[in-house]
Amino acid sequence: MLDAITAEAARQWAAVVRGLLAVHRAEIDRLNVYPVPDGDTGTNLYLTFDAAVDAVEFAHQKAGVAGHATLGEELEAMAGATLLSARGNSGVILSQLIRGFAEAVAAAGAEALDAPVLAQASRRASERAYASVTHPVEGTVLTVSRAVADAAERAVAGGADLAGTAEAMLRACERALAATTDTLPALTAAGVVDAGAAGYLLLVEGLHRVIFGESAMRPGALLTMEAETRSGTWSGRTSDLPAPSGAHGIGPAEATHGETSGPAYEVMFLLDDTTEEWVRTLTERLDALGDSLLVVGGPELWNVHVHVDDPGAAVEAGIEAGRPHRLRITHLDTQVVERDVVQDVAVVACAAGPGIAGVFRDHGAIVVDSGPGHRASTGELLEAVRSAHARGVVLLPNDADTVLSARAAAQAARAEGLVVHVVPARTVVQGLAALAVLDPGESAEDNAVVMAEAAAATRHGGVTVAAKEGLTSAGHCVPGDILGIVGGDFAVIGEDLETVALDVVEQLLRTGGELVTLVTGEEAPPGLAEAVAATVSERHHRVEVVRVHGGQPHYPLLVGVE
Repeated sequence: MLDAITAEAARQWAAVVRGLLAVHRAEIDRLNVYPVPDGDTGTNLYLTFDAAVDAVEFAHQKAGVAGHATLGEELEAMAGATLLSARGNSGVILSQLIRGFAEAVAAAGAEALDAPVLAQASRRASERAYASVTHPVEGTVLTVSRAVADAAERAVAGGADLAGTAEAMLRACERALAATTDTLPALTAAGVVDAGAAGYLLLVEGLHRVIFGESAMRPGALLTMEAETRSGTWSGRTSDLPAPSGAHGIGPAEATHGETSGPAYEVMFLLDDTTEEWVRTLTERLDALGDSLLVVGGPELWNVHVHVDDPGAAVEAGIEAGRPHRLRITHLDTQVVERDVVQDVAVVACAAGPGIAGVFRDHGAIVVDSGPGHRASTGELLEAVRSAHARGVVLLPNDADTVLSARAAAQAARAEGLVVHVVPARTVVQGLAALAVLDPGESAEDNAVVMAEAAAATRHGGVTVAAKEGLTSAGHCVPGDILGIVGGDFAVIGEDLETVALDVVEQLLRTGGELVTLVTGEEAPPGLAEAVAATVSERHHRVEVVRVHGGQPHYPLLVGVE
């Protein structure tokens, strides 16, 4: 258990939060009903944070300080990077929360973040978040950030150490998030919590994990992808993020198609070559033009976000105030309505078990059942591609024996004028890694490149039971032996599932890794994944472990390492 957050721990915190946002962006997307039903808060948060982490790592490597930056340098770099990479309201507010932490650490001159500085940072983050919004609304991430800061200050005043303060912050964040449902009418009607606040909970959860270590987390607080933990009601625990369309009949996006009452366009741009006086004038002009206004940053670079009916007027105001660049204009009604009509990119994924299928469906993919004994045919895959109604389709076979069928289906689809790209994911863990980097705002072609890289970078393995006698690369096996597979080849023969599984994980981690994904099959004994995860976390403190109940046949456990 840590008694202070050093620069190294801050880097670990960033890695954990990125993993949590990647895993849970679909759940957060489904929560999004305020201020417009665009359903992309989780995606915006993930893409903002993911790009920022990569940018900081690249900048540190270029400067020759990778792994050696101070805590202040890490937070300052992260604050600047999130401002540049911010997407949507949620991404901008996230950048300001991080800016608040950076400013508090700088003001304290701290080389490590202890309990008092953490409380100061939480307060400054909340103040920054409130200041970033022209017309703050309670019942959102703003309210939750203030509750977290209040809890941190009370804990420190009562003599709590870093762990006690983090625990108080997490509990307060959970309670405040649950309360958002009854604060805003839109959330009450949909029966969901605020999406941006749910994202902030992941930030606090990530800090708690780094301080305590996963093995010390109390039951129910861990965010996992296990299907059995998902429910349609909010219990105040992060493992119970709801899927509103299941529990309340229709989801918020479905209930409001074509009924957006606010301005028609979202305008975002970065602004430099300006002054604070010009920025104040710009803020006043944009406030008169629309709503959902955010103007944050300074003194040299500002991030501007506003919803307006006249995007040209907003851009003209930006030109008069300085030099706008990275301009992005989105028609909000089209973004909402066309999601079910014509998407820019859709994903068709093969799945060998009900749990795996559920995970892919939760992330918006069209699922084709395919696995040992029932491989998807070219015709089934082609029909799924046709049903996507998208400008481009990414096809994930998720099985080595289905790659050729996927390529044949793609070729047939192209002959019909459809745009299809096959990402050669040869295992489900590679498919999950590919799906985690999907960017709905990019083309199918661009996504296919990034997703293929993610799949290829994921080392994979698994555990199965020998059905007959044979000679493997690991030696002679007989029926009933436990076989460990690494990279598609038999590498371990043993008598105990857990022992063999741990051996497989250790072999996959020999060349490093930050994230281990464990996918349990229909024949997995109770507690297998939990036992493996606990041991891996104990042996490798900087490795994040995610568990998925896949329900696949023949393989009690599949393993991926990224």
